[in-house]
Amino acid sequence: MKSLIKLLQNIKFMAIDGFEVVGGPDPWDTTLVVDVRPTKGKLDRCPKCGKRGRYYDEGGGARLWRALDLGVTKVYFRGRAPRVRCAEHGVVVASVPWARHGSWFTRGFEDWVCWMTVNCTRSTVAECCRIDWKTVGPVVSRVQADLEAARGSRLDGLVDIGIDETSYRKGYKYLTLVVDHATGEVVWAHDGYGKSVLEGFFGSLSDEQKSSIRRITGDGAGNITECAEEHCPGAERLLDPFHVVSWATDALDEVRRRVWNDLRREEKAERRGRGRPKKGEERPPSAADAVKKSRWPLLKNPENLTGAQEAKLALLAAEDGDLYRGYLLKERLRLLLKSGPGSAAAELDAWLSWACRCRIPEFVELSRKIRRHRGRILDTVASGLSNARLEAINNKVKVAVRMAYGFHDVGSLISLIMLRCSGLPVTLPGRRPKAVRARPAAKPGAAA
Repeated sequence: MKSLIKLLQNIKFMAIDGFEVVGGPDPWDTTLVVDVRPTKGKLDRCPKCGKRGRYYDEGGGARLWRALDLGVTKVYFRGRAPRVRCAEHGVVVASVPWARHGSWFTRGFEDWVCWMTVNCTRSTVAECCRIDWKTVGPVVSRVQADLEAARGSRLDGLVDIGIDETSYRKGYKYLTLVVDHATGEVVWAHDGYGKSVLEGFFGSLSDEQKSSIRRITGDGAGNITECAEEHCPGAERLLDPFHVVSWATDALDEVRRRVWNDLRREEKAERRGRGRPKKGEERPPSAADAVKKSRWPLLKNPENLTGAQEAKLALLAAEDGDLYRGYLLKERLRLLLKSGPGSAAAELDAWLSWACRCRIPEFVELSRKIRRHRGRILDTVASGLSNARLEAINNKVKVAVRMAYGFHDVGSLISLIMLRCSGLPVTLPGRRPKAVRARPAAKPGAAA
Protein backbone atom coordinates (compact mmCIF):
# COMPACT_ATOMS: atom_id res chain seq x y z
CA MET A 1 0.00 0.00 0.00
CA LYS A 2 2.82 2.39 0.83
CA SER A 3 4.47 1.76 -2.53
CA LEU A 4 1.14 2.33 -4.29
CA ILE A 5 0.63 5.70 -2.55
CA LYS A 6 4.15 6.80 -3.53
CA LEU A 7 3.52 5.72 -7.11
CA LEU A 8 0.18 7.53 -7.35
CA GLN A 9 1.50 10.74 -5.76
CA ASN A 10 4.76 10.61 -7.81
CA ILE A 11 6.99 12.15 -5.11
CA LYS A 12 10.66 11.30 -4.78
CA PHE A 13 12.88 11.37 -1.68
CA MET A 14 9.92 10.63 0.62
CA ALA A 15 9.45 7.74 3.03
CA ILE A 16 6.01 6.63 4.30
CA ASP A 17 5.76 5.48 7.91
CA GLY A 18 2.04 4.71 7.97
CA PHE A 19 -1.46 5.95 7.13
CA GLU A 20 -4.96 6.12 8.54
CA VAL A 21 -8.45 6.79 7.24
CA VAL A 22 -10.28 9.60 9.04
CA GLY A 23 -13.95 10.53 8.71
CA GLY A 24 -17.31 8.92 8.09
CA PRO A 25 -18.51 6.40 5.53
CA ASP A 26 -19.49 9.04 2.94
CA PRO A 27 -16.81 9.83 0.31
CA TRP A 28 -16.96 13.58 0.99
CA ASP A 29 -16.30 12.97 4.68
CA THR A 30 -13.42 10.51 4.22
CA THR A 31 -9.80 11.66 4.39
CA LEU A 32 -6.61 9.63 3.99
CA VAL A 33 -3.80 10.90 6.24
CA VAL A 34 -0.33 9.62 5.31
CA ASP A 35 2.59 9.92 7.75
CA VAL A 36 5.66 10.93 5.74
CA ARG A 37 9.25 12.04 6.28
CA PRO A 38 12.14 13.04 3.99
CA THR A 39 14.74 10.45 3.12
CA LYS A 40 18.08 10.70 4.90
CA GLY A 41 19.78 12.75 2.20
CA LYS A 42 17.03 15.43 2.29
CA LEU A 43 16.90 15.97 6.06
CA ASP A 44 17.61 19.39 7.62
CA ARG A 45 17.99 21.25 4.34
CA CYS A 46 17.63 25.02 3.99
CA PRO A 47 14.66 25.79 1.69
CA LYS A 48 16.42 28.79 0.12
CA CYS A 49 19.88 27.51 -0.73
CA GLY A 50 19.42 23.75 -0.34
CA LYS A 51 22.43 23.38 1.94
CA ARG A 52 22.30 21.24 5.05
CA GLY A 53 21.80 23.20 8.28
CA ARG A 54 22.05 22.43 11.95
CA TYR A 55 18.95 21.27 13.79
CA TYR A 56 17.45 24.15 15.79
CA ASP A 57 14.07 23.03 17.20
CA GLU A 58 10.78 21.32 16.26
CA GLY A 59 9.19 24.57 15.12
CA GLY A 60 5.40 24.34 15.17
CA GLY A 61 5.35 20.57 15.48
CA ALA A 62 3.67 18.22 13.02
CA ARG A 63 2.00 19.74 9.94
CA LEU A 64 -0.52 18.68 7.33
CA TRP A 65 -0.06 19.22 3.57
CA ARG A 66 -2.95 18.78 1.16
CA ALA A 67 -1.98 16.29 -1.57
CA LEU A 68 -3.57 15.12 -4.80
CA ASP A 69 -6.85 13.30 -4.27
CA LEU A 70 -6.96 9.54 -4.69
CA GLY A 71 -10.20 9.00 -6.56
CA VAL A 72 -12.87 10.83 -4.53
CA THR A 73 -10.87 10.79 -1.28
CA LYS A 74 -8.92 13.76 0.03
CA VAL A 75 -5.30 13.02 0.92
CA TYR A 76 -3.13 14.80 3.46
CA PHE A 77 0.55 14.30 4.24
CA ARG A 78 1.45 14.55 7.92
CA GLY A 79 5.01 15.07 9.01
CA ARG A 80 7.53 17.04 11.06
CA ALA A 81 8.54 20.57 10.13
CA PRO A 82 11.63 21.31 12.24
CA ARG A 83 13.64 24.48 12.01
CA VAL A 84 17.32 24.52 11.07
CA ARG A 85 20.05 27.11 11.34
CA CYS A 86 21.54 27.95 7.94
CA ALA A 87 24.92 29.66 7.82
CA GLU A 88 23.62 32.02 5.10
CA HIS A 89 19.91 32.50 5.85
CA GLY A 90 19.70 32.02 9.63
CA VAL A 91 16.91 30.07 11.32
CA VAL A 92 14.37 28.77 8.78
CA VAL A 93 11.86 25.93 8.54
CA ALA A 94 13.54 22.94 6.94
CA SER A 95 12.54 22.10 3.39
CA VAL A 96 10.53 18.99 2.53
CA PRO A 97 10.74 17.28 -0.87
CA TRP A 98 6.97 17.12 -1.39
CA ALA A 99 6.08 20.82 -0.93
CA ARG A 100 7.35 24.29 -1.76
CA HIS A 101 8.60 26.50 1.06
CA GLY A 102 5.78 28.26 2.90
CA SER A 103 3.05 26.14 1.33
CA TRP A 104 0.40 23.94 2.92
CA PHE A 105 0.00 21.96 -0.32
CA THR A 106 2.18 19.45 -2.11
CA ARG A 107 3.91 20.36 -5.37
CA GLY A 108 1.65 18.11 -7.41
CA PHE A 109 -1.49 19.61 -5.92
CA GLU A 110 -0.26 23.17 -6.58
CA ASP A 111 0.67 22.31 -10.16
CA TRP A 112 -2.83 20.92 -10.68
CA VAL A 113 -4.51 23.98 -9.16
CA CYS A 114 -2.30 26.33 -11.22
CA TRP A 115 -3.11 24.55 -14.51
CA MET A 116 -6.82 24.66 -13.66
CA THR A 117 -6.60 28.38 -12.83
CA VAL A 118 -4.90 29.20 -16.13
CA ASN A 119 -7.44 27.25 -18.20
CA CYS A 120 -10.72 27.34 -16.22
CA THR A 121 -13.04 29.72 -14.41
CA ARG A 122 -12.83 30.38 -10.68
CA SER A 123 -16.01 28.42 -9.91
CA THR A 124 -14.64 25.39 -11.78
CA VAL A 125 -11.33 25.56 -9.90
CA ALA A 126 -13.00 25.91 -6.51
CA GLU A 127 -15.44 23.06 -7.15
CA CYS A 128 -13.08 20.61 -8.83
CA CYS A 129 -10.06 21.15 -6.55
CA ARG A 130 -12.17 21.59 -3.39
CA ILE A 131 -10.16 24.63 -2.40
CA ASP A 132 -11.19 28.14 -1.37
CA TRP A 133 -10.60 30.73 -4.10
CA LYS A 134 -8.70 33.14 -1.83
CA THR A 135 -5.93 30.55 -1.44
CA VAL A 136 -5.49 30.13 -5.21
CA GLY A 137 -3.63 33.43 -5.64
CA PRO A 138 -0.66 32.48 -3.43
CA VAL A 139 -0.53 29.05 -5.11
CA VAL A 140 -0.25 30.71 -8.53
CA SER A 141 2.49 33.02 -7.27
CA ARG A 142 4.56 30.14 -5.89
CA VAL A 143 4.27 28.04 -9.06
CA GLN A 144 5.13 30.99 -11.28
CA ALA A 145 8.19 31.87 -9.19
CA ASP A 146 9.31 28.23 -9.35
CA LEU A 147 8.95 28.08 -13.13
CA GLU A 148 10.74 31.40 -13.59
CA ALA A 149 13.67 30.20 -11.48
CA ALA A 150 13.94 27.04 -13.59
CA ARG A 151 13.70 28.96 -16.87
CA GLY A 152 16.40 31.53 -16.15
CA SER A 153 16.38 35.22 -16.99
CA ARG A 154 14.01 36.09 -19.82
CA LEU A 155 15.63 39.54 -20.08
CA ASP A 156 18.75 38.18 -21.80
CA GLY A 157 19.09 38.78 -25.52
CA LEU A 158 16.22 41.25 -25.93
CA VAL A 159 16.42 43.12 -29.24
CA ASP A 160 12.98 44.60 -30.05
CA ILE A 161 10.62 45.36 -27.18
CA GLY A 162 7.21 46.98 -26.88
CA ILE A 163 5.94 48.92 -23.85
CA ASP A 164 2.29 49.60 -23.04
CA GLU A 165 -0.10 50.09 -20.12
CA THR A 166 -3.39 48.33 -19.56
CA SER A 167 -6.05 48.90 -16.91
CA TYR A 168 -7.01 46.06 -14.60
CA ARG A 169 -9.42 47.76 -12.20
CA LYS A 170 -11.50 50.91 -11.95
CA GLY A 171 -9.94 53.92 -10.29
CA TYR A 172 -6.87 54.37 -12.53
CA LYS A 173 -5.37 50.99 -11.67
CA TYR A 174 -2.91 50.11 -14.41
CA LEU A 175 -0.30 47.50 -15.23
CA THR A 176 2.81 48.25 -17.28
CA LEU A 177 3.74 45.43 -19.68
CA VAL A 178 6.95 44.86 -21.66
CA VAL A 179 6.72 42.43 -24.60
CA ASP A 180 9.46 40.79 -26.65
CA HIS A 181 8.55 41.29 -30.32
CA ALA A 182 10.57 38.22 -31.34
CA THR A 183 8.49 35.78 -29.27
CA GLY A 184 5.32 37.77 -28.57
CA GLU A 185 5.68 37.00 -24.86
CA VAL A 186 5.43 39.26 -21.83
CA VAL A 187 8.90 39.53 -20.32
CA TRP A 188 8.12 41.98 -17.52
CA ALA A 189 4.99 43.27 -15.78
CA HIS A 190 4.49 45.62 -12.84
CA ASP A 191 1.71 47.42 -11.03
CA GLY A 192 1.34 51.12 -11.90
CA TYR A 193 2.44 53.27 -14.82
CA GLY A 194 4.70 56.22 -15.53
CA LYS A 195 8.40 56.94 -15.46
CA SER A 196 8.98 55.56 -11.96
CA VAL A 197 7.64 52.14 -13.00
CA LEU A 198 9.70 52.10 -16.22
CA GLU A 199 12.78 53.02 -14.19
CA GLY A 200 12.20 49.79 -12.30
CA PHE A 201 12.28 47.79 -15.54
CA PHE A 202 15.39 49.41 -16.96
CA GLY A 203 17.02 49.30 -13.53
CA SER A 204 16.61 45.52 -13.46
CA LEU A 205 18.63 45.19 -16.69
CA SER A 206 22.37 44.73 -16.69
CA ASP A 207 24.59 46.83 -18.95
CA GLU A 208 24.89 43.91 -21.36
CA GLN A 209 21.11 43.44 -21.49
CA LYS A 210 20.58 47.16 -22.14
CA SER A 211 23.13 47.19 -24.95
CA SER A 212 21.37 44.33 -26.76
CA ILE A 213 18.12 46.33 -27.12
CA ARG A 214 17.94 47.93 -30.56
CA ARG A 215 14.33 49.14 -30.96
CA ILE A 216 11.65 50.21 -28.46
CA THR A 217 8.03 50.65 -29.57
CA GLY A 218 5.26 52.34 -27.63
CA ASP A 219 2.76 55.17 -27.73
CA GLY A 220 3.72 58.84 -27.67
CA ALA A 221 4.22 58.98 -23.89
CA GLY A 222 7.19 61.12 -22.93
CA ASN A 223 8.21 58.85 -20.05
CA ILE A 224 9.01 56.00 -22.48
CA THR A 225 11.18 58.32 -24.56
CA GLU A 226 12.99 59.71 -21.52
CA CYS A 227 13.77 56.27 -20.09
CA ALA A 228 14.87 54.95 -23.48
CA GLU A 229 17.24 57.86 -24.05
CA GLU A 230 18.65 57.59 -20.53
CA HIS A 231 19.16 53.84 -20.25
CA CYS A 232 19.39 52.66 -23.89
CA PRO A 233 20.83 55.62 -25.84
CA GLY A 234 21.76 53.33 -28.72
CA ALA A 235 18.20 52.02 -29.13
CA GLU A 236 15.79 53.41 -31.70
CA ARG A 237 12.57 54.83 -30.22
CA LEU A 238 9.65 53.96 -32.50
CA LEU A 239 6.10 55.26 -32.38
CA ASP A 240 3.66 52.43 -32.67
CA PRO A 241 1.31 52.66 -35.73
CA PHE A 242 -1.57 51.21 -33.71
CA HIS A 243 -1.53 54.23 -31.40
CA VAL A 244 -1.15 56.68 -34.31
CA VAL A 245 -4.33 55.28 -35.86
CA SER A 246 -6.02 55.38 -32.44
CA TRP A 247 -5.27 59.13 -32.28
CA ALA A 248 -7.13 59.53 -35.59
CA THR A 249 -10.08 57.40 -34.46
CA ASP A 250 -10.32 59.42 -31.23
CA ALA A 251 -10.33 62.65 -33.24
CA LEU A 252 -13.01 61.26 -35.59
CA ASP A 253 -15.15 60.25 -32.62
CA GLU A 254 -14.89 63.79 -31.25
CA VAL A 255 -16.00 65.14 -34.63
CA ARG A 256 -18.98 62.76 -34.62
CA ARG A 257 -20.14 63.90 -31.20
CA ARG A 258 -19.69 67.57 -32.09
CA VAL A 259 -21.60 67.26 -35.39
CA TRP A 260 -24.42 65.32 -33.76
CA ASN A 261 -24.82 67.85 -30.93
CA ASP A 262 -24.74 70.78 -33.39
CA LEU A 263 -27.45 69.22 -35.56
CA ARG A 264 -29.63 68.49 -32.54
CA ARG A 265 -29.37 72.08 -31.34
CA GLU A 266 -30.20 73.44 -34.82
CA GLU A 267 -33.25 71.19 -35.20
CA LYS A 268 -34.44 72.04 -31.73
CA ALA A 269 -34.21 75.76 -32.51
CA GLU A 270 -36.16 75.31 -35.78
CA ARG A 271 -38.97 73.42 -34.05
CA ARG A 272 -39.29 75.98 -31.26
CA GLY A 273 -42.64 77.78 -31.48
CA ARG A 274 -44.03 75.61 -34.30
CA GLY A 275 -46.00 73.31 -32.02
CA ARG A 276 -47.00 69.78 -32.83
CA PRO A 277 -47.28 68.71 -36.49
CA LYS A 278 -50.79 68.76 -37.92
CA LYS A 279 -52.73 65.56 -38.49
CA GLY A 280 -51.38 63.78 -41.53
CA GLU A 281 -48.35 66.08 -41.74
CA GLU A 282 -45.07 64.20 -41.83
CA ARG A 283 -42.10 65.45 -39.83
CA PRO A 284 -39.11 66.24 -42.10
CA PRO A 285 -36.21 63.77 -41.89
CA SER A 286 -33.76 64.56 -39.12
CA ALA A 287 -30.12 65.17 -40.03
CA ALA A 288 -29.15 64.28 -36.48
CA ASP A 289 -30.78 60.87 -36.90
CA ALA A 290 -28.57 60.26 -39.92
CA VAL A 291 -25.49 60.77 -37.74
CA LYS A 292 -26.92 58.66 -34.95
CA LYS A 293 -25.49 55.14 -34.64
CA SER A 294 -22.65 55.97 -37.03
CA ARG A 295 -19.81 55.35 -34.62
CA TRP A 296 -18.89 51.83 -35.72
CA PRO A 297 -19.27 52.45 -39.49
CA LEU A 298 -16.80 55.32 -39.08
CA LEU A 299 -14.28 53.53 -36.88
CA LYS A 300 -14.24 50.07 -38.51
CA ASN A 301 -12.04 49.22 -41.48
CA PRO A 302 -13.99 49.28 -44.79
CA GLU A 303 -13.42 45.56 -45.41
CA ASN A 304 -15.11 44.71 -42.09
CA LEU A 305 -18.32 46.72 -42.61
CA THR A 306 -21.71 45.03 -42.73
CA GLY A 307 -24.34 45.92 -45.32
CA ALA A 308 -26.22 48.24 -42.94
CA GLN A 309 -22.99 49.96 -41.95
CA GLU A 310 -22.04 50.50 -45.59
CA ALA A 311 -25.44 52.13 -46.18
CA LYS A 312 -24.93 54.39 -43.17
CA LEU A 313 -21.51 55.41 -44.50
CA ALA A 314 -22.98 56.14 -47.95
CA LEU A 315 -25.58 58.39 -46.30
CA LEU A 316 -22.82 60.34 -44.57
CA ALA A 317 -20.86 60.58 -47.83
CA ALA A 318 -23.88 62.19 -49.52
CA GLU A 319 -23.83 64.97 -46.92
CA ASP A 320 -20.06 65.54 -47.59
CA GLY A 321 -19.57 67.35 -44.27
CA ASP A 322 -16.86 67.41 -41.64
CA LEU A 323 -17.74 63.92 -40.50
CA TYR A 324 -17.14 62.18 -43.82
CA ARG A 325 -14.00 64.19 -44.57
CA GLY A 326 -12.70 63.23 -41.15
CA TYR A 327 -13.40 59.60 -42.04
CA LEU A 328 -11.38 59.95 -45.26
CA LEU A 329 -8.50 61.49 -43.31
CA LYS A 330 -8.52 58.62 -40.84
CA GLU A 331 -8.54 55.99 -43.59
CA ARG A 332 -5.75 57.66 -45.56
CA LEU A 333 -3.57 57.82 -42.44
CA ARG A 334 -4.23 54.15 -41.69
CA LEU A 335 -3.30 53.08 -45.20
CA LEU A 336 -0.13 55.15 -45.46
CA LEU A 337 1.20 53.52 -42.27
CA LYS A 338 0.98 50.19 -44.12
CA SER A 339 2.82 51.49 -47.19
CA GLY A 340 6.45 50.79 -47.89
CA PRO A 341 9.28 52.96 -46.58
CA GLY A 342 9.91 54.35 -50.05
CA SER A 343 6.58 56.19 -50.36
CA ALA A 344 5.69 56.71 -46.69
CA ALA A 345 7.46 60.07 -46.35
CA ALA A 346 5.74 61.64 -49.37
CA GLU A 347 2.33 60.26 -48.42
CA LEU A 348 2.68 61.43 -44.82
CA ASP A 349 3.64 64.94 -45.95
CA ALA A 350 0.64 65.01 -48.29
CA TRP A 351 -1.62 63.88 -45.42
CA LEU A 352 -0.23 66.59 -43.12
CA SER A 353 -0.82 69.20 -45.81
CA TRP A 354 -4.44 68.08 -46.21
CA ALA A 355 -5.12 67.75 -42.48
CA CYS A 356 -3.81 71.19 -41.54
CA ARG A 357 -6.04 72.81 -44.23
CA CYS A 358 -9.18 70.69 -43.69
CA ARG A 359 -10.85 73.24 -41.35
CA ILE A 360 -11.82 70.44 -38.95
CA PRO A 361 -10.46 71.60 -35.57
CA GLU A 362 -9.92 68.08 -34.22
CA PHE A 363 -7.84 67.00 -37.22
CA VAL A 364 -5.94 70.27 -37.40
CA GLU A 365 -4.80 69.61 -33.83
CA LEU A 366 -4.02 65.99 -34.75
CA SER A 367 -1.84 67.17 -37.66
CA ARG A 368 0.25 69.25 -35.25
CA LYS A 369 0.70 66.23 -32.98
CA ILE A 370 1.70 63.93 -35.84
CA ARG A 371 4.08 66.54 -37.26
CA ARG A 372 5.95 66.53 -33.94
CA HIS A 373 6.38 62.75 -34.21
CA ARG A 374 6.98 62.60 -37.97
CA GLY A 375 10.50 61.19 -37.75
CA ARG A 376 9.58 58.39 -35.35
CA ILE A 377 6.53 57.45 -37.43
CA LEU A 378 8.64 57.08 -40.57
CA ASP A 379 11.24 55.04 -38.66
CA THR A 380 8.43 52.74 -37.48
CA VAL A 381 7.14 52.24 -41.03
CA ALA A 382 10.67 51.38 -42.17
CA SER A 383 11.16 48.87 -39.32
CA GLY A 384 7.86 47.07 -39.82
CA LEU A 385 7.37 46.73 -36.04
CA SER A 386 4.01 47.28 -34.41
CA ASN A 387 2.45 46.99 -30.97
CA ALA A 388 -0.49 45.12 -32.51
CA ARG A 389 0.82 41.93 -30.92
CA LEU A 390 1.02 43.70 -27.57
CA GLU A 391 -2.55 44.95 -27.98
CA ALA A 392 -3.62 41.36 -28.64
CA ILE A 393 -1.88 40.37 -25.42
CA ASN A 394 -3.89 43.09 -23.67
CA ASN A 395 -7.01 41.09 -24.56
CA LYS A 396 -5.48 38.05 -22.87
CA VAL A 397 -4.69 40.24 -19.86
CA LYS A 398 -8.33 41.34 -19.68
CA VAL A 399 -9.41 37.70 -19.69
CA ALA A 400 -6.87 36.92 -16.96
CA VAL A 401 -8.22 39.83 -14.89
CA ARG A 402 -11.72 38.42 -15.15
CA MET A 403 -10.47 34.95 -14.25
CA ALA A 404 -8.57 36.37 -11.26
CA TYR A 405 -11.63 38.18 -9.92
CA GLY A 406 -11.31 37.89 -6.15
CA PHE A 407 -7.51 37.99 -5.97
CA HIS A 408 -6.72 40.47 -3.21
CA ASP A 409 -3.03 40.78 -4.16
CA VAL A 410 -2.01 42.37 -7.46
CA GLY A 411 1.14 40.26 -7.33
CA SER A 412 -0.98 37.12 -7.74
CA LEU A 413 -2.71 38.72 -10.74
CA ILE A 414 0.67 39.52 -12.31
CA SER A 415 1.77 35.91 -11.71
CA LEU A 416 -1.35 34.65 -13.52
CA ILE A 417 -0.67 37.04 -16.42
CA MET A 418 2.90 35.79 -16.69
CA LEU A 419 1.69 32.18 -16.71
CA ARG A 420 -0.82 32.91 -19.49
CA CYS A 421 1.21 35.33 -21.62
CA SER A 422 4.91 34.55 -21.18
CA GLY A 423 5.29 31.01 -22.46
CA LEU A 424 5.94 29.36 -19.10
CA PRO A 425 5.48 25.56 -19.35
CA VAL A 426 2.44 25.04 -17.08
CA THR A 427 1.68 21.32 -17.08
CA LEU A 428 -0.52 18.95 -15.15
CA PRO A 429 1.26 16.66 -12.66
CA GLY A 430 2.45 13.41 -14.21
CA ARG A 431 2.63 14.87 -17.76
CA ARG A 432 5.77 15.33 -19.79
CA PRO A 433 7.18 18.83 -19.18
CA LYS A 434 6.69 21.27 -22.04
CA ALA A 435 9.75 22.69 -23.75
CA VAL A 436 10.37 26.43 -23.44
CA ARG A 437 10.14 28.11 -26.83
CA ALA A 438 13.49 29.55 -27.90
CA ARG A 439 13.78 33.12 -29.13
CA PRO A 440 14.23 33.20 -32.91
CA ALA A 441 17.34 34.81 -34.29
CA ALA A 442 16.87 38.49 -35.02
CA LYS A 443 17.19 39.65 -38.63
CA PRO A 444 18.81 43.10 -38.90
CA GLY A 445 16.49 45.62 -40.48
CA ALA A 446 13.57 43.21 -40.73
CA ALA A 447 10.36 42.99 -38.77
CA ALA A 448 10.36 40.60 -35.86
